[in-house]
Amino acid sequence: MNTRNTLQQTVRMTGLALAGSLLATAARAVNDLPGGPAVRQLDFQPAATRIAMDQHWLHSAMLVICGLICIAVFGVMFYSIVKHRKSRGHQPAHFHESVAVEIAWTIVPFVIVIGMGAMATQTVVAMKDTTNAELTIKATGYQWKWGYDYLKGEGEGIQLLSTLDAGQRAMSDAGKPEGDDYLLKVDEPLVVPVGRKIRIITTANDVIHSWMVPAFGVKQDAIPGFVRDTWFRAEKTGDFYGQCAELCGKEHAYMPIHVKVVDAPAYAAWVDGRRKAMAAKADDPARVWKLDEMIARGEKVYNANCAACHQASGKGAGAIKPLDGSAVVLDADKNKQIAVLLNGQNNGAMPSWKALSDTEIAAVITYTKNHWGNTTGQVVQPTDVIALRK
Repeated sequence: MNTRNTLQQTVRMTGLALAGSLLATAARAVNDLPGGPAVRQLDFQPAATRIAMDQHWLHSAMLVICGLICIAVFGVMFYSIVKHRKSRGHQPAHFHESVAVEIAWTIVPFVIVIGMGAMATQTVVAMKDTTNAELTIKATGYQWKWGYDYLKGEGEGIQLLSTLDAGQRAMSDAGKPEGDDYLLKVDEPLVVPVGRKIRIITTANDVIHSWMVPAFGVKQDAIPGFVRDTWFRAEKTGDFYGQCAELCGKEHAYMPIHVKVVDAPAYAAWVDGRRKAMAAKADDPARVWKLDEMIARGEKVYNANCAACHQASGKGAGAIKPLDGSAVVLDADKNKQIAVLLNGQNNGAMPSWKALSDTEIAAVITYTKNHWGNTTGQVVQPTDVIALRK
């Protein structure tokens, strides 16, 4: 009796555990993300540009053509195997070659390939035509974020860094993913106007990255030392998502792309607001900062850019060197640490941070020299960084 009660209790507890697990799974269930991936997606993402629509059509057409060829070839083969098998008394034919067959299996595939190429040519040529762009934006890949520079057109001069939202990284570290935009939410999306031709120039600061937004039909490698370009013209407003599509290091999964497409008035308002914010944040490079001011500023810069690798504790992890007690950080010659941030070191293991302003670099160095167990009392000024910037 005790054994049976124990068994029943075990069954009930197992059932409750399974029910709880199912409820928890249901609570974490995700939905299709408009402009991004869909649940159990088998086909392309819904197209938001003419090029993406053409790519989708070509994909479907080529799949049908290849499917029909497969059916025809294997159909004839299996028909011949079954219809002319030896058990039915058929004798094998004896011939060395057939001019007609040789011509047929040369001409027919040639015509098919030429036809498929002709179908794709117009779209492929259009994909590479970046002329007459109304807006030109440089996308620079960093380990592990995207830098955007508006080079030409409305918004010229605007710069921003697009980094994975801190809350998304916290959920990943805790192993508790939530939301339809998990690991796709960024702090600064790329904002562009609807209906305008946008040229994207890609390059990279450290290793090869790849700028990809499936809904736009765009994927372009970003290679250090090279400049490449692509383009898109969004046909509708909304949020569209992509990711770095080139394995670029240990944080590759945390390098999303978020493009926000807005109408013309909203874009003009965004440009105006962005310029005002840039003007308000512009630092006078000749300003002399106090130690406490620099530490406060540097803490924000560190948490936004450095903490992912060096940790909030400054202890580093694995191959990442600690900053707490670092000889370079504690060195009286501040130029050594400035050079590391400007130029990187260890073949890119420590990337260059030239994209940061002179004040931001000076602030984060001051912070590391006077935080954790480091108490040098040194203050690095923006002018010190300017002197070494090449």
